[in-house]
Amino acid sequence: MSKNYIPTINISSLINNNFETQNAFKTIKEIEKACNNVGFFQIIGHGINLKEIKKTCEVGNKFFNLPDSKKRKLSPKKWNKKNKNLYRGYFPNDVNGKEGLDIGDLKVTKKYSSNLNNQYIEFLNLDECFKKSSINILNKYFDNIYRLSETLFKSVIKLNKKNPDISSAAFSRLKTLSTLRFNYYPNQTKPVEISKQDGVALGCETHVDSGIFTVLYQDRKGGLQVQNRKNKKWYDVPFNKKALVVNTGRALEFLSKGKFKATNHRVLWNKSKRLSVPFFFEPSYDFKMNQSFLNGSKFKNNGPIYEKFLNKSLKKFIEYQR
Repeated sequence: MSKNYIPTINISSLINNNFETQNAFKTIKEIEKACNNVGFFQIIGHGINLKEIKKTCEVGNKFFNLPDSKKRKLSPKKWNKKNKNLYRGYFPNDVNGKEGLDIGDLKVTKKYSSNLNNQYIEFLNLDECFKKSSINILNKYFDNIYRLSETLFKSVIKLNKKNPDISSAAFSRLKTLSTLRFNYYPNQTKPVEISKQDGVALGCETHVDSGIFTVLYQDRKGGLQVQNRKNKKWYDVPFNKKALVVNTGRALEFLSKGKFKATNHRVLWNKSKRLSVPFFFEPSYDFKMNQSFLNGSKFKNNGPIYEKFLNKSLKKFIEYQR
């Protein structure tokens, strides 16, 4: 399988949110081409220190090594009836063969969540399982990966000849449904499913993501594959320790009127333990999903809110079925 199918883009010219330079324009056109042709690309020059990524992964691995009873203190109500959280938290491996931990914006306080009373804006008491130093690492990584994702989205806005600053109308901290996830694949004794297309054993089934972009760190063991939209063949996403993997989601497909399609991807079954850390960049729960946001001269502030858009997407995933 071709290692060159997934393009690698140096986005260092965009990191300061200056989209007017010649280098920035060139980079934005590369992103456009990757989103159009593949829906996946790797980014280098992204500004997030490799040591920070390593520390974040270490925090995740330490959590998954905790006793099951301890981890379930963070589980949604479906697995721990004492808890109020319904959406994020710890998902045990009896769900789909892997363990998961979903974390929202750590700036959300218990009081804020309670007053807002929204099913997706939850307070997760990480003190149950994490030391203060580990929570600080998670908080820093969330801040940095959120900022990076917003930069990528601003580049898409710029492609549509609009002011990148309008991203603030779609994304607001404390309202965003963005999620930092840790996927932990233990020693899986059997695959989650066998692909009906090519008979390959899978550790994670074929799917597309819901949001604008997903920004992923995968470890050296890899396993992520992307489907070519035309020939339907599968291509490996090669490991690059300096790179983060980016893919388009259904929300971006909708807002771009299908120009940037969400792309099928899957994870191969592997008996050895491995960890991946995706960040799902998603709009504020009350953002009006109107295609005029990226198209046309004026944004029509009407349409279904993103929360309802997300509800439909989540019905396909076992872990979110209540």
